[in-house]
Amino acid sequence: QVRLVESGGGLVQSGGSLRLSCAVSGLSLSSYSMRWYRQAPGKERELVAGISRDGGATDYADSVKGRFTIFRDNAKNTVYLQMHDLEPEDTAVYYCKAVFPSGVFYWGQGTQVTVSS
Repeated sequence: QVRLVESGGGLVQSGGSLRLSCAVSGLSLSSYSMRWYRQAPGKERELVAGISRDGGATDYADSVKGRFTIFRDNAKNTVYLQMHDLEPEDTAVYYCKAVFPSGVFYWGQGTQVTVSS
C-alpha cells in the first residue's frame, strides 16, 4: 500500500521558517518525481515546488522562489520542503505528490501551515 505522510506544519510568525517532510512508503521513491502543492481556503490547489527523481533538477512557483527549497533523500524515502521568510500568504494546507513517469500519481493527506502577521 502506497502512503505519503506529510509532517512539520504548524503555526509560525511572519518571517519564520518551517521544514515540511513527506515520508513515503510502499513504492521506490527514486522512481518518482516529487512535488509540493498547497491549497489555501477558497483557492485552487497550486504547485509550489518540484524535484526530479534524482534530485538534480528543481523548479518553483514564482511566489516562493528564493524562500523555499525542495530536496529529497531517496535512501530515507523522504522529500522535504524548507520554507524561510514565511508570509501570511503562505498559509495553506501543503500536500506532497509522487509522480511516476507513466503518469501514475499519489497524494498525501496534507499538513497545515499557518503564518501569522
